[in-house]
Amino acid sequence: MSAGVGGLAGAGNRIITRGFDGRWDQLEGMELPDAAAVLVRDNHEAARAVWAAATGDTEVLVASRTRVTPDLADDLRSAGLAIVDGEEVTAPSTERAATAGRVWLLTSGSTGRPKQVAHTLASLTTVAGDQPRRTWLCPYAQGAYAWWQVVTLSIAHPGQDVLFIEPDELDTWPARALEVGVTAASGTPTFWRQALYRDPESVAALPLEQVTLGGEPVDQAILTRLTEMFPKARVSWIYASSEAGATIAVHDGRAGFPEQWLGREAEGRATLTIDDGELLIASPKRGEGIDRVLRTGDRVEVVDGRVLITGRIASDEINVGGAKASASAVRDVLQAHPAVAWASVRGRKAPIVGSIVTAEVVLSGEATDAELTAWCAARLPDYSVPRRVRFLDQIPIKETLKSDV
Repeated sequence: MSAGVGGLAGAGNRIITRGFDGRWDQLEGMELPDAAAVLVRDNHEAARAVWAAATGDTEVLVASRTRVTPDLADDLRSAGLAIVDGEEVTAPSTERAATAGRVWLLTSGSTGRPKQVAHTLASLTTVAGDQPRRTWLCPYAQGAYAWWQVVTLSIAHPGQDVLFIEPDELDTWPARALEVGVTAASGTPTFWRQALYRDPESVAALPLEQVTLGGEPVDQAILTRLTEMFPKARVSWIYASSEAGATIAVHDGRAGFPEQWLGREAEGRATLTIDDGELLIASPKRGEGIDRVLRTGDRVEVVDGRVLITGRIASDEINVGGAKASASAVRDVLQAHPAVAWASVRGRKAPIVGSIVTAEVVLSGEATDAELTAWCAARLPDYSVPRRVRFLDQIPIKETLKSDV
């Protein structure tokens, strides 16, 4: 396999952004400071920043301008990064030598202000070996870990073209993907649910050979729907994070991963364990300075030989009169209903019992709150059954492609 510009085998791959359709090595150059946080307006700017860093010695962070608040920008400057915002460059407030090849990522910020995690292009490149020729759809926010996964795949391997989608194209991407010839697509479960809710016919028309899900807990209902819609495709779910890197990849169309994987040690692979219901990961692809064994904060349970990742420990538990209801378990039961396109579950304060379970639902068919309550009552303990169900007209989704609630 011959290398392209800068030793990157994917230099000649086609990338399509809004306003650009060409190869990586045809992107307009971008002059960057030795250590830079590049605030981008779209995927074209983001791709230029990536290519500048990949073919030079720049230490770089790439992020959408909408993610970086003034306080976060101050943090980045304190960490020694110049802020590059279009033509404006603000010097770092802490002077230090740059580390060539370092790539900074921002965490999702789901538990507070986003933090910086350091990687390299090598640690972000998790696919090895020859790959079948594909044209990928990348709808993720610029600079997110999942975005980098598609980007590094494309710059490291020939035959991996990419169509980048902007946030305001989430309602119309299937037509564009069909026009470009997309054969592989990666997105969160919420992304796929929204697409199937809005325009299932256009999604089904895509000649997909690879369908990937990640970024949120992946339940059996969405896996089954995608497997049935694309019977010739490999449907995969990926567990990854900025801190741990890509650590779990499952391709059998089933939720969770085999229990036999727990404790397995193999060169180049993550070791997975469980401690008091929490998933622990020792990953060779973890970020710089991350503990060898990372406590993920994700709750898991073993059911019928599968290890299911249900949700965040900090937010999943709802205390109903001393009984512990799992928001994710209730959500999965609701989303298994044939008329439910999407569901979100949370606790609501209530007298006497402390909290009650409530749900918000988007329907793709006919169902009443009474019918959904009965559906849950047949599958869940009484304290986990939603006492209030609110119907929404649209599936809420954030720039991260995750649910907005």
